[in-house]
Amino acid sequence: MAKYKADSKRYDKINYRRTGNSGLLLPEISLGLWHNFGKNDDFDNARNLIKCAFDNGITHFDLANNYGPPYGSAEKTFGKILKKDFKKYRDQLIISSKAGYDMWPGPYGNFGSKKYLFSSLDQSLKRMNLDYVDIFYHHRPDYNTPLEETMGALDLIVKQGKALYVGLSNYQPKEAEKAFSILKKLGTPCLIHQPRYSLFDRWVEDGLLDLLSNSGVGAICFSPLAQGMLTDKYIKGLPKDSRAVKDGRYLKTDQVLDKLPKIKALHEVALSRNQNLAQMAISWILKDDRITSVLIGASKPAQILDNLKATKNTTFSTEELEKINIILK
Repeated sequence: MAKYKADSKRYDKINYRRTGNSGLLLPEISLGLWHNFGKNDDFDNARNLIKCAFDNGITHFDLANNYGPPYGSAEKTFGKILKKDFKKYRDQLIISSKAGYDMWPGPYGNFGSKKYLFSSLDQSLKRMNLDYVDIFYHHRPDYNTPLEETMGALDLIVKQGKALYVGLSNYQPKEAEKAFSILKKLGTPCLIHQPRYSLFDRWVEDGLLDLLSNSGVGAICFSPLAQGMLTDKYIKGLPKDSRAVKDGRYLKTDQVLDKLPKIKALHEVALSRNQNLAQMAISWILKDDRITSVLIGASKPAQILDNLKATKNTTFSTEELEKINIILK
């Protein structure tokens, strides 16, 4: 196989947004490796997904210690791809990982202690064969560990050179505000917050986005397509090969059936904008300049290319927004 050479025009294909008050620019679309990069997933397909993303200006690749399955295998796969194809492009990549969920047995493989965060990041770096990650997140709040300990660990990780920036994920506004304050006093300001956000899950509008904007913290949203509900996949019902039918862990069939009238109505609004539903769902998030990036997943390169088209039409008329809000009531 010929040696990979990135598309020379890749940076002309996507827009980049400043991450909060930092100097870091992120692409409007980032690629998450939660699915399709595990031990039993097709390696060549995973490799092609990363190449397709980078060839189209997606520089940011989002991982976590427990992505797979099994845990850690997505980082191992990504490390192999980096070694084969991206060694000379390392300085053009933003690589993020996280720790906070169950990772290994016993009292030190979960939540937010300094012991867990340091051990987990060391393991992540070994799996990816990296000296540092660009962004390291605490993946979820830990209400049994002092916030000062968790944030102090993030600060020390940066000061030791194991991460350039730190972020939080799944924090509610009140706890996020306290975390931001601790990090700022320590001299390692929080770069970015990663919440779930979609047309079907708008909790971040109740204070979090305003807090991020006022605090100079970026926002990168995961599950923008609500586990596939905000795509054309379910317009006509429940396909046998869909995630809801094949794997009920994250999306159940009754959730889809309950939302089906809204899915169909949103589909019609998208068509009137010359978009498909997935594109409109991503555009709808990007219309807000408080959002830095939208985190997508993909099982094939065509999905990445399709989602990227969303960045070309992020303006909504008042009438369109009213229609969407009425549908979602």
